[in-house]
Order: sequence, then structure tokens, then C-alpha cells
Amino acid sequence: MAQAPQGRGPRESQGRGRSRGPREDRGEQQEFVEKLVGINRVAKVVKGGRRFGFSAIVVVGDGKGRVGHGLGKAREVPEAIRKATERARKALIRVPLREGRTLHHDVTGRFGAGRVVLRNAPSGTGIIAGGPMRAVFEALGVQDVVAKSVGTSNSHNMIKATFDALTNCNSPRQVAGRRGKKVGEIVGRREEGVTNGREQVNG
Repeated sequence: MAQAPQGRGPRESQGRGRSRGPREDRGEQQEFVEKLVGINRVAKVVKGGRRFGFSAIVVVGDGKGRVGHGLGKAREVPEAIRKATERARKALIRVPLREGRTLHHDVTGRFGAGRVVLRNAPSGTGIIAGGPMRAVFEALGVQDVVAKSVGTSNSHNMIKATFDALTNCNSPRQVAGRRGKKVGEIVGRREEGVTNGREQVNG
């Protein structure tokens, strides 16, 4: 009788052990910064009355130029936060930062009745923003920015207006690529415009 080849079992067990090893993206998930913006109690009207639940809005970012926001609803607060965090991680956007600390240019954003104005700031200014916008900038990794909310103070509209403004931010490389110019030409014109503006103010 022919004997079955030995050593097959251990090889299969080693393969299964490798498949159950730690995933590579677990370290990336731990790097995200999660900011809980707000929790509201919501009600759903049904035939027998009203069912109460909770809605949570969360901002997630890696502190290196990526940020996202999400809304989650559930009967319990932890489940609502978990849903919001998952949706925020799936909706991450990348924002170009100047020197890794501030925006490249001033920009405005609008959503519904919310309107925000974001301005770049010199080093050492800090995050001058209140409420939900501060959570967005901290998760994004911005260190110097001046932000103002004009209009509603609703957290949802403020965050969506802030993201509308961030999606309109462009780096000199992106602008140069669209115009078919070199980055030095775009940056040189920007610095020249700032110098002329200072001379007019001083004059």
C-alpha cells in the first residue's frame, strides 16, 4: 500500500496561520484622529407612538491632509458613533496644505444657510475657529488658520460648508497644471501681489 505523503498537514496549518495574521491596514486605522462634534436625540413617529434614538456627527482625519465627516443614527449612542466613524473614514478627502500647517489661499464655502470664510495665516497664529470648524482643522492637521462662520450655527451645515470650502482649495502645482505654466511662475505672481498690496497699504 502506498503511504500518504507526510508533512502536508503542517504546511496547511502554516498557511492558515499566515492568513489569520495581523492586517497591514490596522496600523493605519490607529493613526486616525476622531473628533465627536455633537450628539442629538431624534424621534421616529410610528403607529404605536414615537421611537427615540440618537444621531452623532464625527470628524475623522489623519493629521496629514486628509479629513472626512460622517453622520450615524442608532438606538444607542455608542452604535451611532461607530456608524458615523465608519462613514467618515469612507468619505475622506485630501486637502493640499502650505508647508504642512495652513491653507494655500483664502476660500469661502456654502451649504444651505451656512457660510464660512477660511483664511491662511502666518506661523504661530494657531487655530482661530470655534465649534465644529475647530474639530475639522484639528483632524486635518492645520496649525494656523483663521475661520469665520457667517449665517447659521447648525453643526451639520457648518461642517458641510467647511468641507465645501476645503474641496475648492488648490495648491500652486494644481493651478500650474491647469494653466500649463510652471510652479515658479504661479508662486512668483502670488508673492508679487502680496508685496504690491503691502506697498499700497503703507503708502
